[in-house]
Amino acid sequence: MTAETVDSASPEDTGPRPEPDPEPDPEPAAVRRDLAVREAVRQGLVGPDEGDEPLVCLLDTAGIRDSAAALTAAFAAALPPGTPVLHTFAVKACPLVPVLRLLAAAGLGCEVASAGELALARAAGVGQGRTVLDSPAKTTAELREALALGIAVNADNRQELERIDALIAADPGPVRSPIGLRINPQTGAGAIDALSTATATSKFGFALRDEGARAWLVRACVERPWLTRLHTHSGSQGVPLPLIARGVRAVHELAEEVNAAVGRRRIDTIDIGGGLPVNFASDAATPSYADYVAALRTAAPALFDGSYGLVTEFGRSLTAKHGLVIARVEYAKTTGGRPVALTHAGVQLATRTVYAPAVWPVRILAYDGRGVPKEGAPLAQDVAGPACFAGDLLAEARPLPPLDAGDLIAVPDTGAYFFTAHYGYNSLPRPAVHGFAVEGGAVRFALARPAQSVPALVEEAGGAHRDALL
Repeated sequence: MTAETVDSASPEDTGPRPEPDPEPDPEPAAVRRDLAVREAVRQGLVGPDEGDEPLVCLLDTAGIRDSAAALTAAFAAALPPGTPVLHTFAVKACPLVPVLRLLAAAGLGCEVASAGELALARAAGVGQGRTVLDSPAKTTAELREALALGIAVNADNRQELERIDALIAADPGPVRSPIGLRINPQTGAGAIDALSTATATSKFGFALRDEGARAWLVRACVERPWLTRLHTHSGSQGVPLPLIARGVRAVHELAEEVNAAVGRRRIDTIDIGGGLPVNFASDAATPSYADYVAALRTAAPALFDGSYGLVTEFGRSLTAKHGLVIARVEYAKTTGGRPVALTHAGVQLATRTVYAPAVWPVRILAYDGRGVPKEGAPLAQDVAGPACFAGDLLAEARPLPPLDAGDLIAVPDTGAYFFTAHYGYNSLPRPAVHGFAVEGGAVRFALARPAQSVPALVEEAGGAHRDALL
C-alpha cells in the first residue's frame, strides 16, 4: 500500500447520512418515562399478574436523539465552520443494531472494539468512512479486514504497528484507512480504578511518559507517511473533566511536535475519545457536552482553531439516561426486620451495581401494578434480584413507598452497560428491549430486541451437542 487517506465523508461511504432533526418532543423525560411505564402495562409488555411478562427494558428514542444533538451542537459552536468532525458512538455501551441505526440517522458513526461490534455497525448500515476500530488486542485478520474496507484504525502498541507495517508492505495499493496511534498520556486515575485508562500502567496505548517513549513516537510518525492521526481516551465514569482535558492537551502537544519534526502537517486529525461521566443520582444530564467542550477549550484552546479534524467516541453519555428497566415485584417479605422486595431485575441486567454497589448505585422508582407511581411514607427496604446468591441486590435499605407483590419497580439510567450487556447468571434469559416515543401524549413502542426464548437459551448452552462429552 502507498499513503492515501480518506476522510469521514468519503464517496465510498454508503452509510446513512444525517436526517433533518425531528420536531422536539414536548414532554420532559420524566413525564415520558411515567407515561411509558403505564402504557407498557396497558399493552402487556410487562405486568403484575401470572401470565404477564415480569421484566422489560425500554429506550427513550427522543432522549437519545436529544443527546446526539447536544453533542454535535456543542462542538459545532466551538469550531470554525468547515472543520472536519466525526462523532462516533462507542458500540460497547449499547450494542443494539436499531440503536446504532438511530444514532447514524442523527449523524453519528461507530467506534468498534471487536469483530462483533464491527459486524453490528455494518448491519446498522454505518459506512466504513464513519467507523473507527479500537482495541488493545486486534488480530491480524481484524486489521486486514479494516484496512481492506478503509476503516480508521488506531494502533495500540508497537507489535500491532509492526503488523500494520507488514500488511501495508504486502499490498501495493494505496492506504485507504486513516491510521493513528493510541496514546496513553499517563495523566492519572479517576475515582474508579477499573475504568481509568490513563494511569501510568494502563493496558491501553503507547505510554507517553515512559523513558524514551516520546522521541520514539515522533520518529515512528516521521517514518510512516500513512500515520495521520493520534488518539487518546483518557475519560470515563469517575474521571473529572479537567483530568480528561489534560490528557487531550498532551496528545495535541504531541501532534504539534510530530508536525514540527516532519516540517508540515502530517498529523491532520486528533481522535479525543469519549468518556463523559454520567450523573446517576437524578434526572439531570450533567455534566453536559457544553461543559466538556469548555474544559477542553480551557486546557487546549488551539485544539479548536480548525487546524485539526476531530473524532469523538462517546458511549455512556449518549444512551445511559434514556434506558429504563421495569420489573415485577414477585414477592415481598420481611427478614430480620428488613422488608425485601424480590424482583426479576438483578445481576443479569445491573452487573456492575450488584458487584460494586458503592461505585455504581442506581435509583429505584416504585409503581403499582397499573404502572402508576406509588405513594406512601418511605420505608427502608431491600430491592433484590432473582439470582441465587445473597448479594444480588439493586439497593439495600432504600427508602421507598412500601412495595408489595404485584407492584413494579423501574430502574432509570440503564441505557448503557446495564441491560445492553446481559450477564447470563442462572441462565436468566435476555429480556425484550423496546424503544418508545411519546407523540401527543400517546406512547408508541418499537421492538429493538426480542426476549430470548427458553429454546434459544438451551441452544446457546450447547443443547444440540448434548452427548458430545459422553
